[in-house]
Amino acid sequence: MSRAADYRPHRVQREDRLDGSIILRSGYDMGAVDSTIGSWIDRFSEQSPDAVFLAERSGAGWREITYQETWQSVRAIAASLLDRGLGPQTPILILSGNSVDHGLLALAAQYVGIPIVPLAEQYSLIPAALPQLIHCAELVKPRLIFAEDGERFGKALALSIFDGLEKVSSAKVGKQETPFTTLLRGGDESKVDQAAASVGPDTVAKYLMTSGSTSNPKGVITTHRMMCANQTQIADALTFLKDRPPVIIDWLPWNHVFGGSHNFNLMLANGGSLYIDGGKPIKQLVGKTIENLRLKSGTLSFNVPLGFAMIRDALRDNAELRRRYFKDLDMIFYAGASLPQDVWADLESMARDVRGDAPLMISSWGMTETAPACLIVHEPIETSGIVGVPMTGLEIKLVPDDEMRCDLRVRGPNVTPGYLNDSAKTAELFDEEGFLISGDAVRFVDATKPERGLRFDGRVSEDFKLSSGTWVRSANLRLALLPRLASLAQDIVICGADRMEIGLMIFPSPEAISIADGQKVDGAFVSPALQATIKSRFKYQDDQGSATKVSRIIVLAEPPQMGDGEITAKGNLNFVKIITRRSALLKRLYDDHDPAVIRL
Repeated sequence: MSRAADYRPHRVQREDRLDGSIILRSGYDMGAVDSTIGSWIDRFSEQSPDAVFLAERSGAGWREITYQETWQSVRAIAASLLDRGLGPQTPILILSGNSVDHGLLALAAQYVGIPIVPLAEQYSLIPAALPQLIHCAELVKPRLIFAEDGERFGKALALSIFDGLEKVSSAKVGKQETPFTTLLRGGDESKVDQAAASVGPDTVAKYLMTSGSTSNPKGVITTHRMMCANQTQIADALTFLKDRPPVIIDWLPWNHVFGGSHNFNLMLANGGSLYIDGGKPIKQLVGKTIENLRLKSGTLSFNVPLGFAMIRDALRDNAELRRRYFKDLDMIFYAGASLPQDVWADLESMARDVRGDAPLMISSWGMTETAPACLIVHEPIETSGIVGVPMTGLEIKLVPDDEMRCDLRVRGPNVTPGYLNDSAKTAELFDEEGFLISGDAVRFVDATKPERGLRFDGRVSEDFKLSSGTWVRSANLRLALLPRLASLAQDIVICGADRMEIGLMIFPSPEAISIADGQKVDGAFVSPALQATIKSRFKYQDDQGSATKVSRIIVLAEPPQMGDGEITAKGNLNFVKIITRRSALLKRLYDDHDPAVIRL
């Protein structure tokens, strides 16, 4: 039987202002909000002491930590941290990825008001990215450093910027590190009660570093209020979360707001269980994800579109895996980009074959600065690409242009007060009414029916005008072109600001590099075979207008460099940095006599 009756239908209040802006609000009242995330730990240690909160793979099974064990460990670690003199002004820098010990340390710190700073692993493990690690350390000035594996993170731990700081590791602990088990010995628990009592809604829980797509990473101040409010907003939309404790098998990284604030706290706030997936949606690691899904069934499934495509492919060939995956599943939640409609349809069809109905299939929109969710789909829909309607307690401000493409802004209790030690960037973040300026654009699915929701429509900052005055919607064009260049391009950069024509810089795939056979000149491939292959992909674009027609292409011989800021911690391209750093190649792209240029 379908669970569709359990889902809350969309309700939206719309206000059209005289200045042309539009205010959207949820048609539902916001529920009660907890003061701190520590209240969740206390609550479920009493209500569900034997339920699993956190788990990671251990041998053929799982290392599982119950809510009672979590509460005990959190208080012991918190006592150890307080005995070391840590407090609100002495953050803990976390270098390694998701793990049980990482989770316990983070909760212990937040329980007593010590901010955590979880960083992308790449900053510590890729030599060229170490300047980003140093930048983050200089910004937050940590007192204690944690890395799960002392040997794997040894080079980062040995940086001179960390001299004199305590370093903690769980595995392969070197002479310079304190074993994590030392923290579990605890200390004066009266200090824990005193410190926990001083933690309130405005206490800083963490500093989340932005991806650095437009500048050096900024430290987003994230308070207990922001995260607690957001969990209430999510529960207001997804009312079925209260039917039973949710379970997820999840790889999304905790240094990112979606994995670390949305999903981690979603389990904690609802007495749920988070099974850490050591896999990822890449060829070398997706097998771990499939193995974990064979071992454990979830009630919610979160992933990026590529991850769901890989899961779909595995489910096709394994009836028992299909049964385990879909049997308890209430929701499929994709983020990061639109879920391809064929993947959507295949997952829905397989679910119906297994159990007679389909789980709720949805997406959302949010930012690191909003803890993160602001828009969400919470009723059944039939197509991908919709990011939903306002969550409770929020005001969404839309500033439309002449084409009814809207600049998206937001105001509410889950919005950050600003950036750490950066008053200038904080001032730029808000408009004159205190709405956070997201830089993202959306459109109504149906402007006459706001309850049908909004569609994401790219980044305002990535759009540009050709010299003719024609707007190029760069993000949308990029998504349209990547399938055309499938198997040839790992990614592309759209060029053409203040020029007559759109051009592309292509970061080639291994297949394209093989076709080029080493033929390159000054940082660009010059291969007749590769040029002919790429041209063949564009032979049917003659009827396109100047806003979408690609006229010239250059294939870059050097991959994007994280150390130079061309690729962010999330793996996204930093388009501004690429075009700036490779200005000579951009100039060549518009030189009709350059042999590397592919004219279309």
